[in-house]
Amino acid sequence: MHRKVIAPSVLAASLLLVIPASAASSVQGAPGIGDPYYPASGNSGYDVSHYDLRLQYQPKTDLLEGTATLLTTARQDLSRFNLDFGLKVSEIRVNGAKAKFATSGDHELEVTPAQPLKKDTPASVVVKYAGKPSEFKIDGWSAWQRTPDGGVAAQEPDSAVWWFPSNDHPLDKATFDISVNVPDGTQAISNGVLQSQSSRLGWTRYNWRSNKPQATYLATLAIGKFDVTTGTTASGLPIVNAYSKDLGDNAGAARASVERTGEVAEWLEGVFGPYPFNALGGYVPNVPSSFALETQTRPFYSPKQFANGANVSVVVHELAHQWYGDSVSVDGWKDIWINEGFARYSQWLWSEKEGEGTAQELADWTYGLRAADDPFWQVKPGDPGPDNQFHGAVYDRGAIALQALRNEIGDEKFFKILKGWPTERAYGNAKVGDFVRYAEKVSNKPLAQLFETWLYTPGKPAFAPPAATSKTARSPKAPAAKPVEPKSWKKIAETNTIHDH
Repeated sequence: MHRKVIAPSVLAASLLLVIPASAASSVQGAPGIGDPYYPASGNSGYDVSHYDLRLQYQPKTDLLEGTATLLTTARQDLSRFNLDFGLKVSEIRVNGAKAKFATSGDHELEVTPAQPLKKDTPASVVVKYAGKPSEFKIDGWSAWQRTPDGGVAAQEPDSAVWWFPSNDHPLDKATFDISVNVPDGTQAISNGVLQSQSSRLGWTRYNWRSNKPQATYLATLAIGKFDVTTGTTASGLPIVNAYSKDLGDNAGAARASVERTGEVAEWLEGVFGPYPFNALGGYVPNVPSSFALETQTRPFYSPKQFANGANVSVVVHELAHQWYGDSVSVDGWKDIWINEGFARYSQWLWSEKEGEGTAQELADWTYGLRAADDPFWQVKPGDPGPDNQFHGAVYDRGAIALQALRNEIGDEKFFKILKGWPTERAYGNAKVGDFVRYAEKVSNKPLAQLFETWLYTPGKPAFAPPAATSKTARSPKAPAAKPVEPKSWKKIAETNTIHDH
């Protein structure tokens, strides 16, 4: 699903908020936003509440021109602050006045306003820029994918630095207005609701709005020539799906999968509670990658996801993220299990609903696939490390952990937790420990040891089927009756490339 692009090795000093030595030490900010996996990501000195992006893109040349307005609030007195961004900047204004700026590190934009920012005081930051996103590289790599007729921004844990300046970490979520001008005959697809569309002098402008908090990596932009389908859910939510016109043999399977978005979302509401956003949909651009991503309200799917035919399971996975990952986002990237373990488990629940194998049968099958000495069991889903952030164990062992929880507390409390958690933490951030405490509160049972075993202890745990006592729990080394492969397994396994990195 994702690729690590912001290297932990970037010097923390490259984004340290600094001030003149003569100024009071109280106005010096901390390096980064405090994420040990990605010390160069984000910044702790301010919060962004809204991004207004006014862009123009020429597909023939890959030239992106933009004016980004960030509405911010300083969390400490700041004489200088950083933005995460990689394209060439021509001008920055802070509260209307021109600001000095410089670059450092791989993607740091250091801004010195004419007047220092005061703690808890709102400020506007306007950045004018231009560049070719595909030519900007970090460690020789670009998150911007060019297509035969345009370009696409969709990656995790980062894609924003390729197309707009930001405080680039899920801890600083904001609302978005994204306005994109493209040549007539070309479309611009983004998050949320299409507010308006107008044409003038050979160019067409698309205005998109996301009215709920959104992490920067969940903002997406796809420019090209698409077939677009529209509809509404039973509750009236607008659905917009888009497919590149040149998907070839994958076109039919892609449509047969993504067109079920409304149906899947309505089913997920029964599992996770009310859908948290103002729009639904998905898009399939003509890109060579194989991953998919839960870009908010409008997931991104690579055509290769449908190379073996329709696969609704990947749609289930990405839509489940709208609750687990998008509305409730990670506090730090070590908490990725809160996203991926639940999205994978949602695929198991869909299989259960479709009569193609229960979640227990899928857990049994997954558990039995790897021997106790397989390195898979050494990855800790609750803190996998930056190199293993999107390892298969975060998904599969993470999903078995949820089945172990379900077996421990019973269906009634388990599904109460699945539905209550996204409401409890809606539009916020959470640590794995926060979920453990919530599960203990709802179930009224001590669960710390269960989660310690499944999420933090290397090695293959014993796995008890429903109603099994500790005496009948399977040892990871003991022989057991060989599970039967669930009918849904192959389609679920085909979606493993969603987390290629």
